[in-house]
Amino acid sequence: MDVGNLNVALLGSAGYGRNLGKKGTESDITFYNLKKGDDTVTFVEPSSYPEKFSSLFYSLSNADYTLFVVSEIDAYFGEMLLAIHYMDIERTAFVLQNYHTAEEIETFLEEIPLRKYEFFEDEPGIIREHLLDIAGRMEGREEEEGTVSIDHFFNVKGVGTVALGNVVRGSIRKHDDAMLLPLKREVHIRSIQKHDYDFEVASKGDRVGLALKNVESEELKRGDVITTENLSMSQEIKIELRKNRYWKGEVKDNTVFHIGHWMQFLPARMKDDVVHAYKPLVYGGHARMLVTHLDAGIPRIVGVGVVKK
Repeated sequence: MDVGNLNVALLGSAGYGRNLGKKGTESDITFYNLKKGDDTVTFVEPSSYPEKFSSLFYSLSNADYTLFVVSEIDAYFGEMLLAIHYMDIERTAFVLQNYHTAEEIETFLEEIPLRKYEFFEDEPGIIREHLLDIAGRMEGREEEEGTVSIDHFFNVKGVGTVALGNVVRGSIRKHDDAMLLPLKREVHIRSIQKHDYDFEVASKGDRVGLALKNVESEELKRGDVITTENLSMSQEIKIELRKNRYWKGEVKDNTVFHIGHWMQFLPARMKDDVVHAYKPLVYGGHARMLVTHLDAGIPRIVGVGVVKK
């Protein structure tokens, strides 16, 4: 059985996911799951945004698609647009509420361009069918190695440690021996589930639950990576900073920023073109990192850092 899955960041209206799917894991980000036949859509809503910018980052970090419910146009609307732009989400759909129009939104997109976008009236049934259709056309490509970024974890009686996350690169397999980073611990993948079904293989874009051997749930944290690849891990990373022109601050040596990559969101300082993170950051080739300053007012996005070879 092959399952097509679409990962959707759901922005703009708290709780809108109740109109689209069944509520799943809930914390500072809330998951909603939609399933029809073998096709699934995973919605992630930033439950703690705008108070916590990290909530917005986590919701967007694995998204293939953004569903942006436009209920109000304010500074946070602009910040969310910037986040979609700098995190390079491929497709965005705007759901128009409160008499907002497509023409009104397009004036903002002249200044903050998105890759592809479309508009919907507030009709959840039509939106669900549209997203399921896209999910059904998602094609996972099986590869020899792969990486999962963890967002939640817990212990299940009779099963042991279970980690939830997304395959961010390549493919993983049941019975793989993998490396848990940054802990540098070898773990064994006892089983793989996707939307409550057992699978032998999971590939990029899949939402997975992994039963793990050789690690306790108390040892895990959000942002940990399970990989069969040879990834980089460092506290000092050379980047090319592509600065957001709406951020008026200066990059000073003593300023604390936050660097976001996959489900990692770490404090760091920057000097010249080098990020000095407080903890090791795990990344692969051609990595892009969102750079933010959480204490500088709206927008909190400094720009994007592209790792230099």
